[in-house]
Amino acid sequence: MASSSDLKAYREQVREWMSEHMPRTDPEHPWDPIHGDDDRALRNRELQQLLHSGGFAGICYPKEYGGQGLSIEYQQIFDDESASYDMPMLFSVPTLSIVGPTILEFGTEEQKKRYIPAYIRGDELWVQFLSEPSGGSDMAGALTRADRDGDVFVVNGSKIWSTYAYRSDFGLALVRTNWDVPKHRGLTMLIIPIHHPGVEVQQIRMVDGTVEFCQEFFDDALVPVANVVGEIDDGWTVATRLLFHERAAVGGASPYTSGQYRHGGEETQNVLRGLVHAAGRSEDPIARRRLGRAEVLRVVQRQLIERVRTGLATGYFPGPAGALPRLFAGMAGVERANLAFEIDAERAVVWNESERGGQHGIAYIRRQASCLGGGSTEMARNIISERILRMPREYAADRDTAFSDVRRSRNV
Repeated sequence: MASSSDLKAYREQVREWMSEHMPRTDPEHPWDPIHGDDDRALRNRELQQLLHSGGFAGICYPKEYGGQGLSIEYQQIFDDESASYDMPMLFSVPTLSIVGPTILEFGTEEQKKRYIPAYIRGDELWVQFLSEPSGGSDMAGALTRADRDGDVFVVNGSKIWSTYAYRSDFGLALVRTNWDVPKHRGLTMLIIPIHHPGVEVQQIRMVDGTVEFCQEFFDDALVPVANVVGEIDDGWTVATRLLFHERAAVGGASPYTSGQYRHGGEETQNVLRGLVHAAGRSEDPIARRRLGRAEVLRVVQRQLIERVRTGLATGYFPGPAGALPRLFAGMAGVERANLAFEIDAERAVVWNESERGGQHGIAYIRRQASCLGGGSTEMARNIISERILRMPREYAADRDTAFSDVRRSRNV
């Protein structure tokens, strides 16, 4: 464990370097996801490369793969000191905090040396290819198939809701390689290059005008067998750990996230204070009550994250406990969107096209997204009830049935 003097010296080092090299966030001119989207991936790569040049990229990753080999205490200090600066959040989630740890755990030595240093340097962005148009929350029911032909797999099918796939370089894809065993036992995790023959990416326009989500179509895409992560037909083991890292990242308990994403509600709290002040409602008891509610959410979420992180590190909590901060993050995200909408009042409903406004109204419309992305809160409730509280699992008609014998709709 790091000494207090070492941590203090590190904080001073981070503070000095950030002030000299990183651009500060301009609260009056934040990034516009509708009109500034084309520059986002490039900007994130530049920022990640800048952090790498200063020795602040991959803080908790092992040194042999390009990281700093430091404990989470150092990452927390970096997060605190970087709160007022522009950060490469596209790299933080999912590349560094979800895909990266999965490759670190299950990848071959060749894969780890090839891919981990590249994304720590900011050269390559990753995405997950998990959800399918016909699958809903049943990720193990994947229909995207990979048929082996010598040293390659021939991949056909479709994935969906992949964030920024069109700007990314690689995807970690869960595909079906064996149809004659129960669904969980016939899956394989593959590394698939995105800008690759046989891979088509289509963007999906959302209610707020953004196009960050994508659907991918695979048409006889050839992927080397060497791109298997883990073992063939044992992809569910890999996927289970990937979901663990996803819940930790979305819930704020991952040691690999970097930047403001880690601390739930702190950025939102600053925004809400600004709204109250701009509206001249600093003494308004209703506005102050809403600010108090947001502060309670912030404090509870941060304490929950620390409690679960410590419990996982010491073995007090089982791995599925990552669902606890994931569930809280989703519900708190909805409540924060409600509070911002209420405080911003009429400005969140009507605004001039030439003005920067309405973002809290748009956030209110899509507030349920915080309960869906990164694994739904309903799935988190199931995990908590079945794997932590040991409540009985619900009946599944396809359990222990060969996937080829499972009845499905004709059009899938």
